[in-house]
Amino acid sequence: MAATPTPAPVQQPVPNWLPSTNPVQPAATILHDLVDTKLDVRFDWAKQWLLGTATLTLRPHFYPQSQLVLDAKGFDVKSVELLNGAKKGRDLKYSYDKKKLTITLDRQYPRTEQYQVRIQYVAKPNELPKGGSEAITEDKGLYFINPLGTNKDKPRQVWTQGETEGSSCWFPTIDKPNQRMTQEISLTVENGFKTLSNGLLVSSRRNSDGTRTDVWKQNLPHAPYLTMLAAGNFAVVTDTWRGKPIEYYVDPPYQYTAKQVFGNTPEMLDFFSRKLGVDYPWEKYAQVAVHDFVSGAMENTSASTFQQQLVQFNSRELADISYEPESVIAHELFHQWFGDYVTTESWSNLPLNESFADYSELLWAEQKYGADAAALVQQTKLRNYLEEAQMKREPLIRYRYADREDMFDRHSYDKGGRVLHMLRKYVGDDAFFTSLNRYLTQNKLSSTELAKLRIAFEETTGEDLMWFFDQWFLQRGHPELRVTHSFENSQVVLRVQQVQDTLYQPVYRLPVTVATWNGGQPTEHRILITKADQTFHLPVNQRPSLVKFDHEGTLLAQVDESQTQEELLYQLSHARGYLQKYAAIQGLRSKTADLTVSSAFRNALSDPFWATRVAALDGLRRYRGAEGSAVRKDLQRVALNEKKGVVRAAAISVLSSFQNEDFSEVYTAALKDSSYLVVGAAVDALSKAPTAATRTQVAALQETKNPALLTALSNYYGLNGTLDDYSWFLRRSQDAPPEVLYVMLENFGTLMQRMPPIEREKGIQRLETLARTHPQMYVRLGAYKGLHQLTTSMPTLKPILQDIRNKEKDDSLKSMYSLIQ
Repeated sequence: MAATPTPAPVQQPVPNWLPSTNPVQPAATILHDLVDTKLDVRFDWAKQWLLGTATLTLRPHFYPQSQLVLDAKGFDVKSVELLNGAKKGRDLKYSYDKKKLTITLDRQYPRTEQYQVRIQYVAKPNELPKGGSEAITEDKGLYFINPLGTNKDKPRQVWTQGETEGSSCWFPTIDKPNQRMTQEISLTVENGFKTLSNGLLVSSRRNSDGTRTDVWKQNLPHAPYLTMLAAGNFAVVTDTWRGKPIEYYVDPPYQYTAKQVFGNTPEMLDFFSRKLGVDYPWEKYAQVAVHDFVSGAMENTSASTFQQQLVQFNSRELADISYEPESVIAHELFHQWFGDYVTTESWSNLPLNESFADYSELLWAEQKYGADAAALVQQTKLRNYLEEAQMKREPLIRYRYADREDMFDRHSYDKGGRVLHMLRKYVGDDAFFTSLNRYLTQNKLSSTELAKLRIAFEETTGEDLMWFFDQWFLQRGHPELRVTHSFENSQVVLRVQQVQDTLYQPVYRLPVTVATWNGGQPTEHRILITKADQTFHLPVNQRPSLVKFDHEGTLLAQVDESQTQEELLYQLSHARGYLQKYAAIQGLRSKTADLTVSSAFRNALSDPFWATRVAALDGLRRYRGAEGSAVRKDLQRVALNEKKGVVRAAAISVLSSFQNEDFSEVYTAALKDSSYLVVGAAVDALSKAPTAATRTQVAALQETKNPALLTALSNYYGLNGTLDDYSWFLRRSQDAPPEVLYVMLENFGTLMQRMPPIEREKGIQRLETLARTHPQMYVRLGAYKGLHQLTTSMPTLKPILQDIRNKEKDDSLKSMYSLIQ
């Protein structure tokens, strides 16, 4: 599963790094093994019910059993019937508490004998208690979107989301990741709908009542949480890979751009199959974009589901899309091996699914777009984890947690991917991918745990790797390093101190490469750090122009490396990779008044990699040095002529940092740019210094559906709007996507501060409703912040905010509320 989009950074609560005191969460005890599941389902759209018949084939795992306990949440159970043996067709006795269905079998069954039960039921997902997490915002399993067709701007759809244990909200099963089953789903829908499920479509039959029944069959066993269905008015765009069908299900308006978004899927399949030495194992691969999805994306076996806003773009928006959509596509595809073909045996071992999927994003960037693109992924992911580590530090593999949903965090994803990167660099590419092949081959179509991964690497390399797996998977935290160096007697004297709190984090064993540069060439030195304070002597022929610790940026660590201005300038001009160039720019940001530094930054505006150009632009923000005129000309040139939209947008943002300077001609030209990012940046710039014509120019953009531009418009009206713009916020806050609402709602509060209190009632009601009820945590936060801005002039809102805080169930959000004063 891909994590939900990350909102803008918010102030974090005080860190809590103490060990967890929550109870141990073991893997589920296996009394029965699921063998096969057959489902016959249809929908009551008015009531939002699923009418189902489930036929389950099971066998006792080891010990003889006379009772079967199934997960079944919120059903009306109509009947339970035995389908095998001498008493075939007999009703079985059962008890049901709306969570567990306990069935008394007709006799005791040994592990050598299968049996079948048939259950007729009605699933009522909307009547279940509300649950979920930040990553998976709801857990009711089955979702009807616009069921009565009353919203003309949204299609009618039905879809499912099984992870973690949501499948049992729509069919009875043993809803644990250590189960495996084949399946067949007969899905009856309106004749005009397209359907999708796991496996292959084996038959499709028109019915006399105007419906159609499609039968989807999954022949290889998989875990119940990976079962899916979707139905709606989709356009299906087809592709192939080695004779297997590849399909992209999208809203009809996006069928002509679907291949530009999903079109690298066959190439990804080929790349991952070759690197792993295991061909894509399933019978087809489909990807479906759905509305109001409760996570970023989900790796259902052979049929991944995506938030529609992540993968549906019109032709103009395509120019702006970053690597994110493609990275999510790679992420879910890699899960088809790590998560679906080999599945974690418990949620405690979730990183065995998510760390690999996360790391695939770097692997694909490296393969398709080169080393700099992969380095940007590495940087972003490390930053994500370190931000979360300010609040909590947990082992990757956690046998203690308050809720299994807590496992879906930046540890399991971003930290885990970085740990795999270090493992790859330590053992080497050949050994890394050979080990993964052994792991997949030995554990195929079964559940697994961390020890099996370690053993696969040890059997491949012949090396005891317990030290690596223990410190990185089973202990919390990360190294915090202070690095200094000097030159003495033809040696670089390198001192490395581990300064992390070692009461709850280890002193790490860290294999690291240090590069010393002379004559424009680096010499690599391999060192092994094993102590809290350690000094190394590196032989060199002369004083190096640069000493670079961890020069490939492999370590998952916070590194405070002492470097002179001369070294940083040398690093910027000689570095061969994005990470080193970025680090040099960051180290030199406070020194741009120096001509050599500003000149180096201006040269970096022509760097081949776009993210380096963005970093150099940002380094020139609010520049006050002697090259002021030349810098401003460079910025305007980039804003108007740079090929990549994100870089043009960055240049406009930097221009707007020069207060009381008029670049309105650049901004006005940018309002007509083909890139929404650039137009949005121009609107943001004009919001700080509007001209007489600005209001009319901005008003022409009001009806946009583009998230970046919609966010910029909300900023503009928040700062410059009047009572006339109140209705715009009321209207657009109804159709804006969650990632826009986070910012828009706070801007709405800013606007209302300038309005008479008597005019604010509808806006306050909108903010309060969203703060209390919106499924996305960060939207509730944005609404709360919008309300909080009004308390100075409306102290009567303070009890309402207190009530919102008291009733909020998300502990992390409660902590954020406590910091908003």
